[in-house]
Amino acid sequence: MSRPRPEPVQVVKQRRDATLTALVQSIPYCEFLAIEFDRRGDELTGIMRYRETNIGNPLLPALHGGATAAFLEITAVIGLSWSRLWQDMESGALSLDDLENGQLPRLPKTIDFTVDYLRSGLPRDAYARARINRSGRRYASVHVEAWQDHRDKLFAQATGHFLMPQKPSV
Repeated sequence: MSRPRPEPVQVVKQRRDATLTALVQSIPYCEFLAIEFDRRGDELTGIMRYRETNIGNPLLPALHGGATAAFLEITAVIGLSWSRLWQDMESGALSLDDLENGQLPRLPKTIDFTVDYLRSGLPRDAYARARINRSGRRYASVHVEAWQDHRDKLFAQATGHFLMPQKPSV
């Protein structure tokens, strides 16, 4: 009895990158706020590139609170979706053809989202990572932290609860 041959690493990387690109493109607000994601294995870091339009108070200057909150919420949703899709993506159950045709599973819906603004966001790139506290069939709880120059100096953090989309029954 022989085992199936493992896929080449390029194919797996291509599927991971295509899945992440499809997830990010499914949220049009990402392009508006200049949000992108850096993937290292199964770890995602959200990056909100500096844009003059993301400045709320030009006198300080400081990032707009709404842009910060949206960045944190998008990071939580993408992180949660990424972790949920990981098994299907790795097993090949999620095909590149489906992704290219826009057939991506539904995103989690926000139940509530609480943001703590710890200091003013400076006029530069911002980074965020989501940590999933609990993820079940119906409900998930996520904590997100955002920083700019140093990971230990957070400028905002948030906690959110999300309604998980139901997987289709087989």
